[in-house]
Amino acid sequence: MTTLDALLTHPDVARLALRLAAQSGRTIETDGIKRFAAIALVLRPTESGEPELLLIKRAEMEQDPWSGHIACPGGRMDPGDRDLEQTAIRETWEETGIDLARDGRILGTLDDISPRSPTLPPLIIRPFVAVVKPEVTTVESPEVAEAFWVPLAAVRETAAWGRAFVPIRGVGDAEVDVFKHGEHTVWGLTHRALSQFLELLSP
Repeated sequence: MTTLDALLTHPDVARLALRLAAQSGRTIETDGIKRFAAIALVLRPTESGEPELLLIKRAEMEQDPWSGHIACPGGRMDPGDRDLEQTAIRETWEETGIDLARDGRILGTLDDISPRSPTLPPLIIRPFVAVVKPEVTTVESPEVAEAFWVPLAAVRETAAWGRAFVPIRGVGDAEVDVFKHGEHTVWGLTHRALSQFLELLSP
């Protein structure tokens, strides 16, 4: 059994894979104004066999509306991408050096999400869930300040979820739903994707 197969037999991941295979995420139809993007929620096994989730901290860039945010790897669909799955694979490779096509497997999709703030670009974002081999390593691009792995047990920790004030560009500090891990705070679109992910993990 390969390490990837072993990860897929982990009770949490096996349940997640079955649910994703049984039903694709709900899609949002474009109105001709919104563009498409994709992100990847990537799981790998630790030495003990327990899964962990990849997150990144985006580099500080003036032109990036998500500058400095904690996120999943991903980005906008390019004209050369055959579909949004290819977008998720390409963006993950470009931002972290992880090749999902070579070293992993796409399990399925969560519901499409779209920014609620009119100050953000009009996008339809499709979250893909993937698993990768334990030996993968990250190589950050100039767009990524940090890439790190969060134990699945930490994602499921009830105390990590709550409300907090965060700085929102053009708005100032606002109280929003958050997930916290160490010094990192996840909110906004990534929080919404993680919430879906957590719901699928529940027994």
